[in-house]
Amino acid sequence: MVTSSHERAATRSTPHIYSSIFARHHHPHAHIDPTGPVRVRFAPSPTGNLHLGGLRTALFNYLLAKKAGGTFILRIEDTDRTRFVEGATEKLISALSWAGLDFQEGPGKDGGHPPYVQSQRIETYSQHAHHLLESGSAYRCFCTPERLQHVRDAAREAGRDSSYDRRCLLLSRQEVEENLSQGMPFTVRLLTPDGVTHVDDLVYGHVEFSNAVLDDTILIKSDGYPTYHMANVVDDHLMGITHVLRGEEWLSSTPRHILLYRAFDWTPPSFVHLPLLLNADRSKLSKRSGDVHVEDYVRRGYLPEALVNFVALLGWSPREDGKEVMRMEELVEEVVFIIYTYLWVLALRS
Repeated sequence: MVTSSHERAATRSTPHIYSSIFARHHHPHAHIDPTGPVRVRFAPSPTGNLHLGGLRTALFNYLLAKKAGGTFILRIEDTDRTRFVEGATEKLISALSWAGLDFQEGPGKDGGHPPYVQSQRIETYSQHAHHLLESGSAYRCFCTPERLQHVRDAAREAGRDSSYDRRCLLLSRQEVEENLSQGMPFTVRLLTPDGVTHVDDLVYGHVEFSNAVLDDTILIKSDGYPTYHMANVVDDHLMGITHVLRGEEWLSSTPRHILLYRAFDWTPPSFVHLPLLLNADRSKLSKRSGDVHVEDYVRRGYLPEALVNFVALLGWSPREDGKEVMRMEELVEEVVFIIYTYLWVLALRS
């Protein structure tokens, strides 16, 4: 059995997060009714088969693009090479095609913002990281994994927050140059400012995050590859993404992204964090949860319309009582109502 996280009481008591669900209208970028061309993306990692949660996220992006006459983009986020699975990209594209979620831009469909595979965009991320270093918004960290683990262990033993201690921020320019000349590996960290970061989300409303708990986010890893945070923000900006629709597990990462947008002096997109799909025991649906892959349903003979209808209706009810089957055209017309239904359900259960 699969349910939505909005079919249970919402739990939002995370420390340092203070939410006002009805404040969303106070932010100029927090709107679902677009005033210009809509560009949305589905950005999976090629780590295995597409599961139901991913299909649902792709579906909502597709529906919003269709509703607004916009563009649905597929971007492959493969910068975590330790989890990369050969052939997974091709399987993702095949599953989306089977479900009728055809993208207008993506691998093999150049819409003017190629490449659409992040491992082919490394130089772009490097250039943007250099810009942040030059502006003072980021710094190089030469600390070894062993030292970082020691800092975390010592902080936990002392009952302190285990954030990085900013040792490398105190290095002089000469010390940095000497380390570089010696070929010392380094990461690039965002210099997180003091204060509070505000996130305006179309489902969760206005959420505030204390910057004290965000740490100095690593943007570029020691192997030269970007982290998810860096690549995600740079690509969304360069590809002109107007609305980010993704699972609610990414809400806690959004303040990091807001700070990056601010460091680049870019305008962030509108954020829509969708409720998760859950197992029968209320745990998060994952790729290891059994028959949750789209390919499982294809192999067992399910029609694509049936599976799309199933994931689309999780977490809300159509306005017409008793209606359990909706064509894709009907879902397109209902997508804005669906998103705001999530908002009101969350508000009522807060």
